[in-house]
Amino acid sequence: MAQISGQSIVLYAEFTARPGQSEVVAALVADLAKKVRQEEGNLVFDCYRRSDDSSRFFVYEVYRDDAAFQVHISSEYGAVFNARLQELIVEPNSVLTFLTTLPTNLAAKS
Repeated sequence: MAQISGQSIVLYAEFTARPGQSEVVAALVADLAKKVRQEEGNLVFDCYRRSDDSSRFFVYEVYRDDAAFQVHISSEYGAVFNARLQELIVEPNSVLTFLTTLPTNLAAKS
């Protein structure tokens, strides 16, 4: 994780449904979203499909801090989701990319 302790954890997950499994994956993700959005430390959990390929999914997530993220990744329903997802997607697991916020005091130098 690329965040300093005490800062928000920001990431996105990407994965591709196997042929014929897109709607199953969509329903699975929608169910997970309802649960994650109830987590006290979850700030954002937005789920998307690529407009050019409906089998490719993108999930944008923000957690209050590392402790909230640890609660999220330790949830039983998350483990069940990941085990089921693994059977339905092309990749071995969802591909996670962690993001770091740019400082607001950066100025363009000419």
